[in-house]
Formats: sequence, structure tokens, C-alpha cells
Amino acid sequence: MTMSEKYALGFVGAGNMAEAIARGAIDKGVLSADSMIASDPSAARKALFEGLGIKVVDSNAEVIAQSGQVMLAIKPQVLPELAGELAEHGRDDQVLISIMAGIGTGKLAKVIGRSARIIRVMPNTPMMVGLGMSGLAVGEHAKDGDEVLALDLFGAAGEVARVDEKLMDAVTAVSGSGPAYIYYLAEAMEKAASELGLGADARLFVSQTILGAARMLADSPDTAAELRRKVTSPGGTTAAALGHMDANKVVGVIVDAVKAAEARGRELGK
Repeated sequence: MTMSEKYALGFVGAGNMAEAIARGAIDKGVLSADSMIASDPSAARKALFEGLGIKVVDSNAEVIAQSGQVMLAIKPQVLPELAGELAEHGRDDQVLISIMAGIGTGKLAKVIGRSARIIRVMPNTPMMVGLGMSGLAVGEHAKDGDEVLALDLFGAAGEVARVDEKLMDAVTAVSGSGPAYIYYLAEAMEKAASELGLGADARLFVSQTILGAARMLADSPDTAAELRRKVTSPGGTTAAALGHMDANKVVGVIVDAVKAAEARGRELGK
């Protein structure tokens, strides 16, 4: 850090995702609480970050001016309000880490009005339980090594993979929106479980089944298709369920749904 920098990382926005990043950084020793600073309009969010031992201020400008790297953990619609402060108080040697959905590094630099060093990350909500999946892209004007802190931060709360920025809409469609697809499946399974008489235990049966299947998928050398085959006995109950899904082209519906999410991401990015 330079003499003007008091903090390694500043958060502009202290919402749930910022909290997950900060907690992961502290828990895994990536950064100490006293090396971070945050701003947020919510008194409750500021109090929560203070409880983590992080310096909290009212001014976004103060965070920007005093931080080596700045995490833009805000909604995209807030960016126009912040652009002037980033332009005025940011520095050419500063790295911006953006988790704003749909805002490419080129677009962000254009809004700021200078060739900023930007790292773009698309995380997902399971970061809040330390099991996130994030895609990371390096902006055109970033320098070698600018991505290291971001890789460490997001790796502390799950897994992170570096991708070309042109694939960020695909990352958003698969992992960014992906938890909602699993919850959608869970809703349907819970409904069926209740209708079959499992009642109050329906959620437990469904959530533990999804949790166990996900762990096996993550840990096993087998592909998803092979794991599915191992559960499916010819003429058995699983085969009956999967046969019904195949007859109704469920795989095609899911593939098309993910592609629709990717297309919407590209549209919003324009």
C-alpha cells in the first residue's frame, strides 16, 4: 500500500455478499479485520460490519481514497451515483473488484471515465455458507497480479475459476442463477413428498438428499451421468421417475432455461 492507503480492501456496499467475502477473508486469514473498511447507507449493515471488527464510515469517497483495492458490492443501478466519486477519489494504481451483475469491465471503465484496473467477479449466494462458486475475469487494463487478492478472497468462501470475460454471462446463467434452479427442484420435490404423506419431514428428506448428492458429485471421480446410472436399476423406481422426465423432455427444458438466462445476461449487459 502507498502512504495514502490505510486499508488493503475497502467495501463500497456492505450487503450479504460483502459480508460473506469479509467473513471468509477473516476466517481463512486472507485479510485481518483491521485491514478492511466499509461504507453502506444501512445502519444495520454498518453495525454488523463493525461487529466483525471492520472500520465503518458513512462516506464512499473515504473508502475509495484510503483503500488499495476497492470492492464494488453494490447494485448496478447505484453505479451512476458512485461514478463521480470513483473518478475523483480513485487512483490509477488502484484495483477495483466488481461484483455488479451485467456490468462489464469496459462499461465500468467508461462510466468512471478512465482506464481503471478492474477485476470482475460473479459469485453466488452459497458464499454465505462458505460454499460459493465464483467466476473471475481480468479487465483489459489490469496488470499481472491484480487478480491475486480477488482469487484469495473468493476462494476463502468457496471455489473460484478464472474465465475469459466473454463467458461471464454463461457463468451468471450456470452458477450465479444456479442456486435458484436447485431451490425450484427442491420446491417440487417437497410438494411431492408432502402429497405422498411425508408431511413435516418433507424438507429434511429433500434438503439432505440434495446435500448428499452434491457432495458425491463434488468428491467422486464419476461424471453426473455415471452417478445417475449407479442409482438407476432397470425397471426400478428411479427408472420410472427418470423415464417420466425423459418423456417430458426435462433435460431439454433445463438446458434451454439456462441458455435463456445467458441470453438475458447479454441483453442486460448492453
